[in-house]
Amino acid sequence: MTTPGPRNLITDIAGLRVGNAHDEKLRSGVTVLLSEHPMIAAIDVRGGSTGTRDTHALESEGLIQEVHGLVLSGGSAFGLDAATGVQSFLREKGQGFAVGDARVPIVPQAILFDLLNGGNKDWGRRPPYQDMGFAACESAAGDFALGTVGAGYGATTFNLKGGLGSASMQMPDGITIGALAAVNAVGSVTVGGTPHFWAAPFECGTEYGGCGSPAKTPPGALAPDFKGGPGENTTLVIVATDAAMDRVMLKRLAIIAQTGLARAIYPVHSTFDGDIVFAVSTGRKPLAGPERALAVLGVHAANVTARAIARAIYEAVRFSSEPSGLPAYMDIHPGAEK
Repeated sequence: MTTPGPRNLITDIAGLRVGNAHDEKLRSGVTVLLSEHPMIAAIDVRGGSTGTRDTHALESEGLIQEVHGLVLSGGSAFGLDAATGVQSFLREKGQGFAVGDARVPIVPQAILFDLLNGGNKDWGRRPPYQDMGFAACESAAGDFALGTVGAGYGATTFNLKGGLGSASMQMPDGITIGALAAVNAVGSVTVGGTPHFWAAPFECGTEYGGCGSPAKTPPGALAPDFKGGPGENTTLVIVATDAAMDRVMLKRLAIIAQTGLARAIYPVHSTFDGDIVFAVSTGRKPLAGPERALAVLGVHAANVTARAIARAIYEAVRFSSEPSGLPAYMDIHPGAEK
């Protein structure tokens, strides 16, 4: 039997911490995943409009086989400064890849587009993301908020406020897998205007309202509607596990986990999206029968990804400074269990 971890967060994997920082006036933010020890990581890219930093370090042919943090950020290309702040924090802690006496923290990053959400983006000469990256590290902990926080603060979807979500699952063999998602999707996470989530079949308990699936798909719910244009929409996901896996296995895990986006968002993986899945391992637990175990773990990776995406929308709140703006899920469906 599989059940969510005690927090139902990616930090149910021992040694992981998540930190968030955001700016209300800017309507943007940063989320960082940190670990007590270096992680092995890989990446799978499906969207046609991505923005990344140092993700070449995750390729299997690369020299460096460890990362020291991962960053999800708003701000489009300007937000790529956030990794510099995270590197600064880790360097002060003495963490990083050793090159002689020097330490170089390896911090891959992906960004989402939130420049047109009504926030004040007139930041002057230097974008604020480096400082937010550092602040996110300072706040990193096992418990963290979901919804309108961190990289999900300024996020939107086709019809509802976007946000940051997370979920976890404990396997019968003691292995844990979790997901962290910043959802700024071009598509919709709910089935049309109903309270039902596309990811309803994978819900654990009432983690996103317990509304289940609709008896019948309402007219228009399958229409390929999009918000924005190329480069303006992205769902960023980190899937993590404590199972010992090399980079090739993690690449496959990231590929399988992309199925979770397709289970939770409609439409998805379009030319308008910058969808990315990172997969990381803390390597604390052996993976018995790795070929079959990887296949099983991949199924759960897709499931926790779908759940994390739905929770991001379920927990989000609309911008308090714009009450007439894009509604949050609970504004439309206040009867859904909280």
